[in-house]
Amino acid sequence: MVLVAIGRKPYTAGLGLEEAGVKLDNRGRVETNGHYQTNVPGIYAIGDVIVGPMLAHKAEDEGVALAEMLAGQAGHVNYDVIPGVVYTSPEVASVGKTEEELKAAGIAYKAGKFNFVANGRARAMNHTDGFVKVLADAATDRVLGVHIVGHGAGEMIHEAAVLMEFGGSSEDLGRTCHAHPTMSEAVKEAAMATFAKPIHA
Repeated sequence: MVLVAIGRKPYTAGLGLEEAGVKLDNRGRVETNGHYQTNVPGIYAIGDVIVGPMLAHKAEDEGVALAEMLAGQAGHVNYDVIPGVVYTSPEVASVGKTEEELKAAGIAYKAGKFNFVANGRARAMNHTDGFVKVLADAATDRVLGVHIVGHGAGEMIHEAAVLMEFGGSSEDLGRTCHAHPTMSEAVKEAAMATFAKPIHA
């Protein structure tokens, strides 16, 4: 097996941006302000041509936010809660901060981890490779990041995204009833592990 990772770049060539006077950064991305406005009045940019992850769902949310702003409403995208998924086998999914980012920022945190090998549904489906890790603020217990490696990670990560969008804690997640047997129970168990109460670890 060979993995080739070449990176991505914004596709801005040939759009007539230079002729319109739209300013680009040193990586060829369109420069915008906090309202997606370029330096040229009436020209806006979203998605893969501006700063941020090149993800379809990020671009979709920016499109909705911009449409709301243009209609006089308060459009907003929470960039701290945009999930990323690597569609491999097993899948890898992540939302929020990594341990490395928290350490670099000097944020005290606690981590809970649960391996799929201890999950009944994963065992029944023979998908026991992988884990769920929950990172929560050491003082407030607010969930700061969730990382999943394993079968169905791309579907399970949204539970964490919703929780984080509303400022939920690992205890909120750990005390929420999850159907049994499901892969999602591993998310609950990882959350419970942040406050030393895992059931099946």
